[in-house]
Amino acid sequence: MPSAPGSPGIPPRWTSSAKSGIGTAPSAASHVWFTLSHGIFNEIYYPDVDWACTRDMGFIVTDGTRFFSEEKRHAQHELTRLAPGVPAFRLTNTCDQGRYRIEKLIVASVRHDAVLQETHFTPLIGTLDEYHLYILLAPHLGNHGSGNTAWIDEYKGVPMLFAQREDSALALACSAPWLARSAGYAGVSDGWQELERDKHLTAQYERAENGNVALTGEIDLGACNGVFLLSLGFGRDASKAGYRALAALREGFESARGAYIGGWQAWQRSLPREDRESPGNHELHRVSANVLRIHESKNFASGMIASLSIPWGFSKGDNDLGGYHLVWPRDLVEAAGGLIAVGAIADARRVLQYLTVTQNGDGRWPQNMWLDGMPYWTGVQMDETAFPILLVDLLRRLRHEDALTPDDIKYLWPMVRRAAAYIARNGPGTQEDRWEENAGLSPFTLAVEISALLAAADIAELHDEPEIARYLRETADDWNDDIERWTYVVDTELARDLGIEGYYVRIAPLAVSEAASPHGGYVPIKLAAPAAHIDGPAGLVVSPDALALVRFGLRAPDDPRITNTVKAIDALLRVELPYGPGWRRYNGDRYGEHVDGSPYNGDGVGRCWPLLTGERAHYELAAGHVDRAKELLRVMEASANESGFIPEQSWDGPPMPALELWPGRPSGSAMPLVWAHAEYLKLCRSIADGSVFDTPLQTMQRYVVQHTASPFVGWRFNLKRRTMPAGKTLRLELLSPALVHWSTDDWQTTTDTMTRDTGVSVHVADLDARALAPGSTVTFTFYWTEADKWEGVNFSVVVE
Repeated sequence: MPSAPGSPGIPPRWTSSAKSGIGTAPSAASHVWFTLSHGIFNEIYYPDVDWACTRDMGFIVTDGTRFFSEEKRHAQHELTRLAPGVPAFRLTNTCDQGRYRIEKLIVASVRHDAVLQETHFTPLIGTLDEYHLYILLAPHLGNHGSGNTAWIDEYKGVPMLFAQREDSALALACSAPWLARSAGYAGVSDGWQELERDKHLTAQYERAENGNVALTGEIDLGACNGVFLLSLGFGRDASKAGYRALAALREGFESARGAYIGGWQAWQRSLPREDRESPGNHELHRVSANVLRIHESKNFASGMIASLSIPWGFSKGDNDLGGYHLVWPRDLVEAAGGLIAVGAIADARRVLQYLTVTQNGDGRWPQNMWLDGMPYWTGVQMDETAFPILLVDLLRRLRHEDALTPDDIKYLWPMVRRAAAYIARNGPGTQEDRWEENAGLSPFTLAVEISALLAAADIAELHDEPEIARYLRETADDWNDDIERWTYVVDTELARDLGIEGYYVRIAPLAVSEAASPHGGYVPIKLAAPAAHIDGPAGLVVSPDALALVRFGLRAPDDPRITNTVKAIDALLRVELPYGPGWRRYNGDRYGEHVDGSPYNGDGVGRCWPLLTGERAHYELAAGHVDRAKELLRVMEASANESGFIPEQSWDGPPMPALELWPGRPSGSAMPLVWAHAEYLKLCRSIADGSVFDTPLQTMQRYVVQHTASPFVGWRFNLKRRTMPAGKTLRLELLSPALVHWSTDDWQTTTDTMTRDTGVSVHVADLDARALAPGSTVTFTFYWTEADKWEGVNFSVVVE
């Protein structure tokens, strides 16, 4: 057999993100994850959940002369589960012309790194001997469609199809004989080209080297009477992949199915909340719990990626996975909250183990990372450092046998301390908001940071660190007092149009710092501009993010500023879908399909996010509108596809059947989205409990019940305030020890105050300005004791 011509093939692309099935074996022995869409396998992952190894694998049917049918394009697809709520599937693909039916039963091997597909081919017109059936497999090993090598060979005398790229390999074995096999370059010499043109394999190639390759094999339907088993094995090299493919094939489908389904059912029975009456759809509840578990790594325990999909994958190549095969600390903690909501406490606790290992030395976590903790993007999101603290607090407060013990808290305290210290040193502004797009002060990020500081303070007290606890609470109070100054705008054109006083903006933009101290330990970063001073379009950018102030217990749901913002959110972002309202992320969002339905390519129009429906339902529940929360629960359920998968975004434009876009149905974005399923599970739990189950207790008591205010006004190099309210103490917060030389009468008299260490690498000096009349000015500078240098610049704060 000759080598295939046409190297390296056409540029590789991934495939549809609209998954109808995902699965993995419920055991640590198997390291394969699969996805399904349009009636066939899509990405299959090995050796971990962040490492895609195939584009797709499906059948082509011909009659050898005129008829050509590719099941993913030319058949109607039906998917059912082999057992209720279990990620084992039956795919039934019926030819559009009514000529054949292909039924597939799909599981992953529990014992081997392989996926199994039992196939039943049934002629609906004519007889079996009138048809030719070909399997077409597109390897994309190691997250790459380029650089793959495919070839035809045997393992222990068993003919197989092989592919390898670097240290990832696959092997496809079949229980029925092969009538023909070929390896080629995609778009040039692959089997699809020949079958579409000639209706049979006119040429068979032995090898396609270093390119975008495809493997094709014809199954001997007569020898198996149309019933056969395919086993796709994986390994670090071809022999290991061949071994696993053959081992799973010899094990047989029935044995593999029994072990697979039994393992998943055992896990489901371990969830106490599965047995309770839930306000949600019981099947979707089970599917959502499975989605979280399936996205978990087996090599890096409880590392979970954002989605087993590639948004708009059919338009994306090797270098554009979109960040969804990565761990996002925020999404990971949200997923842990979903697991807690269904009673999978032990699974949620494993998330903490993962977080303790992947925390950076400076206390934060990467914006996103591979499963081994290596950063991918380089942004800084303060909420991603705060969320792990809140997870510790939530598990600590549980009344459950698996809740954190005092010994657990002792083990976790160093992680919490480092994270709280990072927030205290670098907050409250963030380089990126929760959508990873803009820098500034965001109501959402502020809510998470402040909640985390209070939670960390409680844990500090448990470890006899009263000074740290006091400083963290004082910092939280100070930032809480300033939320409106930073992010609430009044008397804008939008506010006047809506007849409201004002609203919280999505994010207060940042201005570049004019003078960061070279001696104070700060890197020059960006300064937050008070939102009340925003001019132009920035003051009109509204987001449901502001509802986090209620979700995290910082503001009452009936606070007029919150209700005003709800009116602004609904005026700008609410969209009526066929089954109820949906909400977009913010006005001006460009992450989504274009108006004509073409895929997002760095630009587009942001669509409705079902997880925002869940967040809005949580707000309604907090406000006492239980029936409204239940209505929105139904809306969230209606956003799921036929398999119960909740998408990242729902299409909210006109119908475009040619692009598979229908109002209210999933767009081409990620599906399933782990965060969305976690939010659904938490909403079911919250409605069942009659209250928002993950609202921190500290914030609610401190700010909504007690209305605690801060006696301090903070000044720091990354947030230099120019004014302060009367009757407050001015607190200077530095990253290095210093002597503060200050005056309240234009240097006629002066005072020197040494900073004190708070225990979290922040050094503070409190300047008593409580007696100063409005219009007075506090002027100060610094002598840096470690550097033995004066700052050389005076700073001033005016009493309002």
